[in-house]
Amino acid sequence: MGRDVLGSVDDGEFAPAAEPYRREILAHCYRMLGSWDEAEDAVQETYLRAWRSYRGLREKDLLRAWLFRIATNVCLTAGRRRSRRPLPSGLAGAAEDGETPWVQPIADAAMTDGPQDPAVVVAARESVRLALIASLQLLAPRQRAVLILRDVLAFPAADVAAMLGTTVVAVKSALQRARARLAEVAPTGEAELLDPDDPRARELLEQYVAGFEHADTAALEKALRTDAALELIPSGEWFAGRLACLGVLRASVGAPGTWRMVPTTANGQPAAIAYLRGPDGVHRPFGIGILWPTASGIARILAIEDPGLAARFGLPSTLDRPGAWHSPTIVERLGQWSPERLESTNRRRSSKEAAMQFTPPYPLKKPKRRK
Repeated sequence: MGRDVLGSVDDGEFAPAAEPYRREILAHCYRMLGSWDEAEDAVQETYLRAWRSYRGLREKDLLRAWLFRIATNVCLTAGRRRSRRPLPSGLAGAAEDGETPWVQPIADAAMTDGPQDPAVVVAARESVRLALIASLQLLAPRQRAVLILRDVLAFPAADVAAMLGTTVVAVKSALQRARARLAEVAPTGEAELLDPDDPRARELLEQYVAGFEHADTAALEKALRTDAALELIPSGEWFAGRLACLGVLRASVGAPGTWRMVPTTANGQPAAIAYLRGPDGVHRPFGIGILWPTASGIARILAIEDPGLAARFGLPSTLDRPGAWHSPTIVERLGQWSPERLESTNRRRSSKEAAMQFTPPYPLKKPKRRK
């Protein structure tokens, strides 16, 4: 990293050389910032800076490290202009609606490109889990950068020192402090989480989806652990214990057909994009539910009200197909429900469903936090 990496190659070579690293750079910026929106802005700034100064590489194997150097410093600059992004359970006091910049989820598909080695996929998923991303926000920015560059991306200490304009000794010291701090703030039980491809994780996602699409609170109760937690964004409320969680979920599921759920993965965890039926019978995006699956059940649910997430995950603006609760299994749906397929179903909505009326149960009244 200390060598002169710029040569005299034509600028037209930059795009084909640098584009293969874009998704990896996005994942890095997301870990640094905890926001999909801000990470995409950082990637754009990174590539703009790189393009402006790129005249070719004398040693092409340095391109990746060079891009990460730029991206890291872009993120450090961006991080000075805003506060950390927590999850509701990470706040010491109550949050004010609309004022807290929460951790944002990110689609797995945004950070991966094509088939990869299963071991690489698992490691990548673990490095973007929501609880870890929220914990990383508690570290000092440069400590966070060192931890990610060393422990997640496995850059040598000398390269990290060059990226940050410091010494190897300072990098090792920062890494030691970052690891100690992360051990203090990291949530317990993360090692129990199942990969989204695990059969048990798929079963729990199917029960979660069925619970909402069928208005089946028994299915939700069966899926939840006794010590389950439920977190709500943007209200900032969170609930501990299966009974407390069920009280909120029971008030939210409505009648059969109120909700349509499209399985996906977010932050390396099973999730479902939620569509809520409106007075005209059309299901429109509502938000996302992200699960923490374990062998003994769902340990936590993060429910985010953000209609814009459907488009970010590549899904359509409406879902009008009737009888969603008679759809294929979760495993089949994960493979079959592409955005194009979902759009094509919009032409098959029945007049019966169009006539159905329902008053949405959200937004819920802000209840008192219970444990």
